[in-house]
Amino acid sequence: MTHPPLRGPAIEVTALTKRYGELTAVDGVSFRAEPGRVTGFLGPNGAGKSTTLRMMLGLVRPDAGTARFDGVTYRALARPSGTVGAVLDLAAAHPATSARDHLRTYAALGGHRAQRVTEVLALTGLHEAADRRVSGFSTGMRQRLALATAQLGEPHALLLDEPSNGLDPAGIAWLRAFLRDFASRGGTVVLSSHVLSEVQHSIDDLVVIDRGQVAWTGAAAEFTADGRTLEEAFLAHTHEGIVR
Repeated sequence: MTHPPLRGPAIEVTALTKRYGELTAVDGVSFRAEPGRVTGFLGPNGAGKSTTLRMMLGLVRPDAGTARFDGVTYRALARPSGTVGAVLDLAAAHPATSARDHLRTYAALGGHRAQRVTEVLALTGLHEAADRRVSGFSTGMRQRLALATAQLGEPHALLLDEPSNGLDPAGIAWLRAFLRDFASRGGTVVLSSHVLSEVQHSIDDLVVIDRGQVAWTGAAAEFTADGRTLEEAFLAHTHEGIVR
């Protein structure tokens, strides 16, 4: 099946900051993600990755800073789900419902065409399990359902928070191929993860965040240009390397 080209937005994050009392969870985070490329958003657990993504989508109000998609905030987009597909958590589907019914509900709520349900089931490899109850799904299948839900609006950008959690090796290989295809057609991808081995072959650009601040940003190839492995370079730029 041939998929149509995409016009992914340029994503510009500028000085995003979020405080919870005396704790600064995100401190002036700035980076760009370009169309046609997969941008890895990497950092240790608790570094501020999820909070940053939630601020980008307007789910958490920043204390300072902005996130814009081709110059427009997420809340101001004419068709948010047609511009950005997000996977921040496992699909919040009722255990007694089927994947197909879950997607039909979200398609109706989002005003998406009904045929799109069949398309995203095929796109994510869930077509054979479409009528099974979600209660019987593995974590990996729930991840695929979350990605299918995010694709209902035919978005041109994807924001994914730890999307490989629960996937087996075949699922990780499938996800890598899916994201490479999405980017090759002109889509914009921001992929958050703390598992370096699962993203090192998927990303073009890299943003490293540590303790709420950007520790490094640039082309992924430049990060290891001095001959270090991805893990060695990552540890050199984060607090995890200091405390080991």
